[in-house]
Amino acid sequence: MKSPILLILVAVTAVISTAAAADSKVLNLYSSRHYQTDEALYTNFEKKTGIKINRIEGPEDPLLERMKSEGTRSPADVLITVDMGRLMKAQEAGLFQPIKSTALENSIPAELRAADGSWFGFSIRARPIIYAKGKVNPTELPDYESLADPKWKGKICVRSGSSPYNISMLSSIIAAHGPAKAEDWARGVVANMARAPKGGDTDQIKAVAAGECDITVSNTYYFVRMLRSDKPDDKALVAKLGVIFPNQTGANARGTHINISGAGVARYAPNKDNAIKFLEYLATAEAQRYFADGNNEYPVVGKMSSAALDSLGTFKRDPLKMEMVGKNYAAAAQIFDRAGWK
Repeated sequence: MKSPILLILVAVTAVISTAAAADSKVLNLYSSRHYQTDEALYTNFEKKTGIKINRIEGPEDPLLERMKSEGTRSPADVLITVDMGRLMKAQEAGLFQPIKSTALENSIPAELRAADGSWFGFSIRARPIIYAKGKVNPTELPDYESLADPKWKGKICVRSGSSPYNISMLSSIIAAHGPAKAEDWARGVVANMARAPKGGDTDQIKAVAAGECDITVSNTYYFVRMLRSDKPDDKALVAKLGVIFPNQTGANARGTHINISGAGVARYAPNKDNAIKFLEYLATAEAQRYFADGNNEYPVVGKMSSAALDSLGTFKRDPLKMEMVGKNYAAAAQIFDRAGWK
């Protein structure tokens, strides 16, 4: 029996197919981005090009399964999602088609896009260490590796090992040190947990502020969202916390781990030209500003940022190719299982 989510996707796809047949000035977008601030992004594209965006939105796995089952009949023109592992999953399933675009190749750094043009990263999210001020000396946490130091036993809160953000982070550690040392690290962090993993990044941030633990890791946009909040409780909470961009100096100075939100042209896109126009639009300064100001993500083009992001400070990012992060994804998930990182 099909799930309710899958049935909804089927119904919406039927509507999109009809619209695509009636008007070639359309773009059928499958999206797992769930941010309301993206509305302005899409509206602006429609105004600039006259191309109407039809959207199917939902969790990644149902969207990918839908595209697989649709096969050559799929109306999808573009798939946009978050996390490198999910982009690689779609690529490995043959759901993207490589494209050539001088505009995209000139704008987006090579490490943030597929070598064959299957997908392109359009925004960056760093994953720094968040700590309780007055309880943790930030000089004692220079890198991710130090999170496994027994001195932090009972001090760490973290989300599940099934979180794609944690899996991608461990993927980068595998690239830096190899699978054996990466597993030792994962076991060390498990031994230092204050409680079993639960909740999302925002829950971990709140747990540190509440004194449930002293240390966590979180994507930057979750922290900045609370930093920009008009709610007094959020402001009071953030005031208790500090941010460390790890791996900036010393023996492990490869840079802070980053992840991307990215997109690619669907393999059987009925409106391929419109799909390429949309991807090229996402790399423009105007669209990149929406990522920075709207959802507190670091743009991939140039040095553009936002005041809120800049308030966290500058940092060196890990230059590891996103494709390598994706290739280590399965191994990272297995390591988390073996290490007991539930």
